[in-house]
Amino acid sequence: QVQLVESGGGLVQAGGSLRLSCVASGRTFNNYVMAWFRQAPGKEREFVTAITWNGESTRYADSVKGRFTISRDNAKNTVFLQMNSLKPEDTAVYYCAARFYGIATGRAMYDYWGQGTQVTVSS
Repeated sequence: QVQLVESGGGLVQAGGSLRLSCVASGRTFNNYVMAWFRQAPGKEREFVTAITWNGESTRYADSVKGRFTISRDNAKNTVFLQMNSLKPEDTAVYYCAARFYGIATGRAMYDYWGQGTQVTVSS
């Protein structure tokens, strides 16, 4: 089992920045692909970004490319999501997720999930 705990969400004005963190515990963190998903009210949970175990490969949703950056620190069992140039449409609950194999964009492909952290971007 892997336990994931997100933090760093909050209220920010459009154009601002936030940095989310996700701390993992349980099995060896650096064996896992880590991802961020988000879910806005009334919408499906959608893929945001993911990173391989060694940080050498990443993938981003088109909607966040050039604005969001995923990174990880395996020594601290932590994955980060730096969000810049935030827009009101980025408002959502952001979830950290983990899976054992390669990067995937489907939520069903991930085995472990955090409880989520709310990000609200005001216009």
